[in-house]
Amino acid sequence: MVDAALVQPWRTATLVAVGVAALELLLVVALLLGSTGHASAATEAKPKARHRAAPAPTRVLPRSKTRILILNGNGIDGAAASESAMVKSLGYRVAAVGNAARSDYGRSTVLYPRGRAREARRLARDVGIKLVGPLDGIGRARMRHATVAVILGR
Repeated sequence: MVDAALVQPWRTATLVAVGVAALELLLVVALLLGSTGHASAATEAKPKARHRAAPAPTRVLPRSKTRILILNGNGIDGAAASESAMVKSLGYRVAAVGNAARSDYGRSTVLYPRGRAREARRLARDVGIKLVGPLDGIGRARMRHATVAVILGR
């Protein structure tokens, strides 16, 4: 027969652990809901602030006005220069050519700042790059005044 004194502490410890885990889960869910913009009771009580009007959608720049930053991220000598010649032949302007901070990119990527997703998707389609993503927190000066950036991978 099982000694009740040995079973009871194990059950108590299990119930406490489950309770703590459930509390942590509730806190995580509350934090996630709070960070995704759902209103909470605290934010509803505050007076409504005036919201800025959404910026008007920018028109798609023609290829001749779209400036491309091309960075070699694969370590192959001359890859960025070759891509630059091909991009120019498609009617784009090349803002600058250089090396990426790393040379181990597995896939080529087209990156775009806010408002330039359509130009990035068009360029990606034109050059056959499947990976397109936003480039957050990088100013135009760091992008060498380019509209869109390409990082060449293997």
